Amino acid sequence: MGEALEALYGRAETTQLFAAAGLEDCLHSPPTAMIDENWVVRLHTTLRASLPPAQLAEIGRDAGRRTGDYLLAKRIPKPAQRVLRLTPAPLAARILVPAIAKHAWTFTGSGRFSAEFGNRQAPLLLTICDGPVCRGAVSELPVCDFYAGTFARIFRELVSARTTVEEIHCQAQGAPACVFAVRW
Repeated sequence: MGEALEALYGRAETTQLFAAAGLEDCLHSPPTAMIDENWVVRLHTTLRASLPPAQLAEIGRDAGRRTGDYLLAKRIPKPAQRVLRLTPAPLAARILVPAIAKHAWTFTGSGRFSAEFGNRQAPLLLTICDGPVCRGAVSELPVCDFYAGTFARIFRELVSARTTVEEIHCQAQGAPACVFAVRW
């Protein structure tokens, strides 16, 4: 998130935002291990209170894309990536989703992740319930652009370059869970 903020607002403003969330040390010395999910809640709460929604959405998508880049470079084995790229999109998604689910705790914290294939709304619905990104938020618009950006980057690279990801329900809007429609 820090890199995406800095790209749009510069170092000084990014430092102020992290400091307002009580996380300035994280910006100067990025964590090398999993962080407390409450840090994620604090940062996103601070950003929602400080930034216009359109810019926050842009930053969230960019941070998600950057996270997807990291996952592709460091966490998803290259042989698996090659196989997925050669596999038809519906089957590639069915192979990829269980791996995402297995590691969902890394982005949902104490929240829950699930997936549903073949829904009438989209070929794939990804659901996060009680995730830290929107915890405690109230908004007229969906606010989980970070998740949407991450899913979009990974699915565009490994399933189909035409993939779109849209958050169609958000807990910040009063929905029971955040739901992302993945289409290719």
